[in-house]
Amino acid sequence: MIRNLLDRPGGVNLSPYLKIVKTANTRADRIGKLGELPEPSMDDLAEFCAVAREAADRTLGLRPYDVQLLGTLALLHGHVAEMATGEGKTLSGAMAAAGYALQGKRVHVMSVNDYLARRDAEWMAPFYEAMGVSVGWIGQNSTPEERRAAYSCDVTYGPVSEIGFDVLRDRLRTDAAAIVVPEPEVALIDEADSVLVDEARVPLVMAGAADEGSAVPEMAALVRTLVRGYHYEIDEGARNVYLTPKGADSVENILDVELYDENEPGTLIELNLALHAHALLAKDVDYIVRDGKVQLINPSRGRVALLQRWPDGLQAAVEAKEALPPSEKGEILDSLTIQGLIKRYPKISGMTGTAVAVSEQLGEFYGLKVAVIPPNTPAIREDEPDRIYPTVPDKDAALVEEIQEAHATGRPILIGTLDVAESENLAKLLQRRNLEPVVLNAKNDAEEAAIIARAGERGAITVSTQMAGRGTDIRLGDGVAELGGLYLIGSGRHASSRLDDQLRGRAGRQGDPGGSVFFVSVQDDLITQFVPDERPPAADPDGLVRHRRGAYLVGHAQRVAEGVNLEIHRNTWRYTRLLEHQRELILEWRDKVLHTDSAAKALAEADPERWDSLPEDTREETARQIVLHAIDTCWTEHLAFLTDLREGIHLRALGRMSPIDEFHREAVAEYKALQAEIERRSLEAFESPEPDLKRPSATWTYLVQDNPFGTEWDRILKRVTSAARRG
Repeated sequence: MIRNLLDRPGGVNLSPYLKIVKTANTRADRIGKLGELPEPSMDDLAEFCAVAREAADRTLGLRPYDVQLLGTLALLHGHVAEMATGEGKTLSGAMAAAGYALQGKRVHVMSVNDYLARRDAEWMAPFYEAMGVSVGWIGQNSTPEERRAAYSCDVTYGPVSEIGFDVLRDRLRTDAAAIVVPEPEVALIDEADSVLVDEARVPLVMAGAADEGSAVPEMAALVRTLVRGYHYEIDEGARNVYLTPKGADSVENILDVELYDENEPGTLIELNLALHAHALLAKDVDYIVRDGKVQLINPSRGRVALLQRWPDGLQAAVEAKEALPPSEKGEILDSLTIQGLIKRYPKISGMTGTAVAVSEQLGEFYGLKVAVIPPNTPAIREDEPDRIYPTVPDKDAALVEEIQEAHATGRPILIGTLDVAESENLAKLLQRRNLEPVVLNAKNDAEEAAIIARAGERGAITVSTQMAGRGTDIRLGDGVAELGGLYLIGSGRHASSRLDDQLRGRAGRQGDPGGSVFFVSVQDDLITQFVPDERPPAADPDGLVRHRRGAYLVGHAQRVAEGVNLEIHRNTWRYTRLLEHQRELILEWRDKVLHTDSAAKALAEADPERWDSLPEDTREETARQIVLHAIDTCWTEHLAFLTDLREGIHLRALGRMSPIDEFHREAVAEYKALQAEIERRSLEAFESPEPDLKRPSATWTYLVQDNPFGTEWDRILKRVTSAARRG
């Protein structure tokens, strides 16, 4: 209650929900004796909980615990429910989705991938049927007919990106009957911290008019000859790389150009893209090459980010670096951030095992509060303090030794690594000790669920990148509990303590025994990037850093990293929310044109003579298509304008102006002229004997990984300010 009054993280008061659950328990015997379940009603939440519990028991063989009902009630009241791994979030989410559906609201249950969407929809289907609620699911390979059928259900499961792509496709429909996604009502988000925070800034893109991307292979070859510290420098956060004056002179001599010629910026852009691909993006860390293509790795999950790419220039530069043919690119027709997608829904709720750590972001960006649901069985996992070493080789040697000793007892071990390269290197080190680990990383992510489900078997050694099998229970094999349960070892701390907690949560589910420990080096990227000026304490004679300053250093580095990522999120949203507002306004106009005769009325009034000359049976549809084409074309051009504006807006800081204020000023002025331009083009096309209403011959969707290095002008500004400081 005090936490709630002070609005602290996780401060939602559970007392009202506890009373409802207590009342539901008193009705269990009566409902259990009924041959046929009573029709559930949302007028009495205790009755709903009692009926839902009985329905789950009869159809799934799962009788929800009281804490699962608490989670359901938190979701029904629009909160994010924090429930520990193995506590039954899937069933709590299904009960909440059914509750919303019984209120007459359409529910979209959003997951992080196809596998979980399909699994949960099919698994929970008998429960939904018993509750009188229809359920469907969509995935990347769903046909338009399958999508339409799934969205017509009361509850629809789907990956958040696929739902977003369907929204983008619908925004370009020229026939109202072709629209697939219904009006948004309720979003219930699984792994809410991952979707709402980690991936919130990711833009989903609809592109058209494809052609090949381009990058200069010679630039990729040139930057390989440049030397760090002499030709170029990397900043402390490893987010920017920039030429030194000597590097710029060398490049200008080699290419025989003037790099910083404002009238010819192309060479500088190509060079910087190639340099970023070379110096800041590492194969098997940031991306893998598979089937002749560059595939990005999601940094928060350690898995291949399907359909995800960097902005076209950087994508092409990485492809040139790897000597691959350039992938297609095209004109962006529309885009939508995942945060923008979620905020379309009037009602949002979610569930995850780690929400309190991001409660500030959830409140700031979505107006959500966190309800911490206690575990059904208290956790007995033993979490050891970090083992800190002075160097990476020292850490790796100690890590392998620890794994070998634990494996000798038969205890199953799950090792969480930070990236693909580290997972494969560790596997090689273990194989030299005649140990045979199973490796789960971005190169074999299709086998994720099957691999992780076996990680609790006696003698198992599983090496995995982050987010190992979220959504899949790790059950202990015979005799494993007596050995201490699953032993979770982290090979390093992540940039967010929340990701560490997610990894720990793989062990000790539902009161199982388990243990966890992290091996850390003061040379790890987390520390060298975010607290490079801090002097680490010396190691004890046995090689371990036991001084309390060592633990402080690791925690401090994480706090700095989390602060940096939060500020990036805030800054991105400052730029994005104006665009989202303008998009809402343009979509209102477009929907009116698509669903009414407003286009016909406007054009008939503008040119009555031309209107009367058209065949009566086609002129209304002709007017509609003309105005829709003008809206879509002008919006595409507006997006391109805003992209270019943002690329250069940071230079305004040199004139002591606020880049964000200047961006808003120019973006608003440009939008004000947009309506007049649409009307002008519509009338021009209407008066033409053969109007050009050609649309892209092909369209496709993908996600754009936010450029981790800022804009081109960010980098130029960095160089200018660095030079000024040196001067």
